[in-house]
Amino acid sequence: MDKYNIPEGVQVFDRIADFRRWRRSILLQGQTLGYVPTMGALHAGHISLAERARQDNDHVALTIFVNPAQFAPHEDLSSYPRTLQADLDQINRLPVGTVTAVLVPQVSEIYPNGIELDVSKQIGAFVEIKGLSHQLEGGTRPHFFRGVATVVSKFFNITNEIAKIQPEHAYFGQKDVQQCVCLRRLVEDLHFPLQLHICPTQRESDGLAMSSRNVYLTPSQRKHSLVLFRMLSSIEKSYKNGERSRDKLLADAMDIFHAEEKQVAASHEDLTMKLDYLSIANPRTLDEEFSNLDSGFIASIAVFMGKTRLIDNFLINCEL
Repeated sequence: MDKYNIPEGVQVFDRIADFRRWRRSILLQGQTLGYVPTMGALHAGHISLAERARQDNDHVALTIFVNPAQFAPHEDLSSYPRTLQADLDQINRLPVGTVTAVLVPQVSEIYPNGIELDVSKQIGAFVEIKGLSHQLEGGTRPHFFRGVATVVSKFFNITNEIAKIQPEHAYFGQKDVQQCVCLRRLVEDLHFPLQLHICPTQRESDGLAMSSRNVYLTPSQRKHSLVLFRMLSSIEKSYKNGERSRDKLLADAMDIFHAEEKQVAASHEDLTMKLDYLSIANPRTLDEEFSNLDSGFIASIAVFMGKTRLIDNFLINCEL
């Protein structure tokens, strides 16, 4: 890591064994650790998780790891932003002591048998979460949550003979809401001794959910991407005004999407916009056919803007 400018007060590790020694040292001092997993390309959403973690803990550790197991062969693994120095610069702008450690592991350590993007060719141990990972995001990205559950389990369970990386608290952003539901089930079912914190989605001033993939958007795509926020806002507003028909809530939101499509067509811009899904689902089971909307639900959406796939969601009268 010598070629990088390391922020004051932060230790950056690229070997798991070195990170473990640091983790052991704070454990022996009786100090707590909050953990924030990331794939890098840090933005204000990630930073807010680190700040929240520091409020609750003596130390905060980030992992920066672009996880190959989350990507299908046709997806953007090779082009996904890798911006380690810029990420460290982001951390450097925080008050000293907000983040005290960053682990940047090598793929060969996380996947010692290697990692193929074709699931049928993969070798080794992998984690699946049945019943929560096949719908919504799983419809378009069928192996995504297998990759997420596997790498998060690895990071929770990296151990040596004395001490564990296992944090007392782990922090995830609500924007990846299905991931949050899956990981809560993972923690419950595999008895990880930690508390999962789901922190609110961080948004741009106009409502667009912050995402590392927003950098792919052209100015025109960026403008039309606000349709996600407007559709979810429509569902929330109608629900607050007493509407309880799932079909009506979804239909009104779809009217907004179709109006945006007409604007795109009328502008003759070189832009394609395609809805992947719009969903109202139970916040624990992700069942889209549950009957009692009074108890609250997750409204979620995924849209392709050109080749860039954007997701967003609102928690309506519920918590995760």
